[in-house]
Amino acid sequence: MNTSNKKDMKLANACSYLIAVIAIIILSSCSQEDSFKGSALDTSTPKLSVLDTYIRTNYVSAYNIDVLYKWNENVVDNNRFLFPPVETNVQPVLEVVEKIWLDSYSEVGGTDFVKLVAPRQLLLVGGRNYNQSGTILLGLAEGGKRITLFETDLVDVSDKANITRFLSTIQHEYCHILNQTIPFDEDGYGEITPAEYTAQWFNTSIADARELGFISDYARSNVIEDFAEMVNFMLINSNEEYNALIDAIVDVEARENIRKKEVIVADYFDKQWDIDIYELQEVTARNTQEVINN
Repeated sequence: MNTSNKKDMKLANACSYLIAVIAIIILSSCSQEDSFKGSALDTSTPKLSVLDTYIRTNYVSAYNIDVLYKWNENVVDNNRFLFPPVETNVQPVLEVVEKIWLDSYSEVGGTDFVKLVAPRQLLLVGGRNYNQSGTILLGLAEGGKRITLFETDLVDVSDKANITRFLSTIQHEYCHILNQTIPFDEDGYGEITPAEYTAQWFNTSIADARELGFISDYARSNVIEDFAEMVNFMLINSNEEYNALIDAIVDVEARENIRKKEVIVADYFDKQWDIDIYELQEVTARNTQEVINN
């Protein structure tokens, strides 16, 4: 037998062996598939806690808003000393937010208003978030998609001042989301008190800020925050309480300037969102009082 024939026979034998090995593998695979008993992964629907069921019913299904209350280092500033809320504090706080914020806007703006124009997530953090300046960051609105609420563990649902402080965060931050969706006239608004805005707003007391034509000290930081603070103070106070704040301002020009800002705010809500902010103010005050009474 010549060398060429020997090579051909070896090649043929090798091919036959390879085919046999492949056939064994295929048969083995088929046998394993026939005996497959299911995934080793747990694909069952996780059992919801009472809190998770409440969130799914009252936030996810009702308003398309998810609530994040468990620790997730990817959604918080890891350079701050932050921690998740105590779980037993979460539902009482969410019930207050639902009653005062969600129910009020739904009653005045329509049942789908918040569902269509809302953050997709609420992130709850347990304690305070301190800035290097010594000020406290009460909340954040991130790109219109998420509102972060700090101080969840510090909410006292029986204390109106405490509830008002906490709800002021969401009223302020939600205003930012409305403004990000439909902008207000920043140039026209900014012409009312143009010389009094300052990055050092925290060096001014609320009383002094009002004598300069601002509803709060933080309102002096810039036009956008000024607008949100006007909305905030109108909604965390009844109409009587709000007017009393304005009437207590000594400087006549300052009072007039705040009223000019109020007109722009009311016009924005009316023309852009078909909402009477004074009606919203009344409903929010009523719902706040109902929370206190309960």
